[in-house]
Amino acid sequence: MPPEPGLAARLATRVAARVALALRVSWPFAAFFIGFFLVWEYSVVIFKIPGYILPTPSQIAANGWADIPRLLDYTLITGAESLIGYALAICVGVPVGLAIAFWKPLQRTVYPFLVSLEMVPKIAFAPLFIAWLGFGLLPKVIIVVLVCFFPVALNAIHAFGSLSDELTRFCRSTGAGPLRTFWKVRLPAALPQCFVGFKYAALNATVGATIAEFMGSDQGLGFYIQIATGNMRPDLAFAGIFFLTLLGLALFGAVSLAEKLLIPWHITLRRH
Repeated sequence: MPPEPGLAARLATRVAARVALALRVSWPFAAFFIGFFLVWEYSVVIFKIPGYILPTPSQIAANGWADIPRLLDYTLITGAESLIGYALAICVGVPVGLAIAFWKPLQRTVYPFLVSLEMVPKIAFAPLFIAWLGFGLLPKVIIVVLVCFFPVALNAIHAFGSLSDELTRFCRSTGAGPLRTFWKVRLPAALPQCFVGFKYAALNATVGATIAEFMGSDQGLGFYIQIATGNMRPDLAFAGIFFLTLLGLALFGAVSLAEKLLIPWHITLRRH
């Protein structure tokens, strides 16, 4: 079957319009960062700052590229710790939040306990888990779970408990049972608030993994940054921080993409 006349032209026009819109929206961001790195580069040269105190971006890029195999290997390790811990936090946090939202005794017992535990800095637990479980993968994953669990669970509690009584009574009046009401009304209504917790936890996942690697590890980006700093190599430390940033952005971007696919109807997404 021959292609529809003008279809290729319309597709090309649509793609060109999207590219133009992306450039129009992102050019201030790109210009800011290019200017930032140029100021950094020439400030170090002009003020003759030693490289062991503050290297230039070009030195960071060159020396980081020379050590790229190890950086990539450690990025995969830290990424695995972050992703496993993040997934476990969601798998545990959402059911816990759902149970607390629907069961009054848990609201009076477990919920205050979770709020109190959220106030404790999670870094305080890292030495304990490493002392109990060693330097392997498990203590790092547990720290990531702790860091990610609370925003997921607390937002899930708020999300599933915020459906109005009027809407609940309306669903019952239509003959919908509790299970149908949950899948058709409660879950879609709760997803936007749940994704607030998911995105906040995604921002914290690599932080938790890095903290655990600082406390005790022989691999990963946290270990890499710690060793580079101890060896007076801030250029390599900055390279490790750059890869940590990319890792965090990738996880946050994946969660944001999932949000757009699952709740494209939500007003916060339609504004964009």
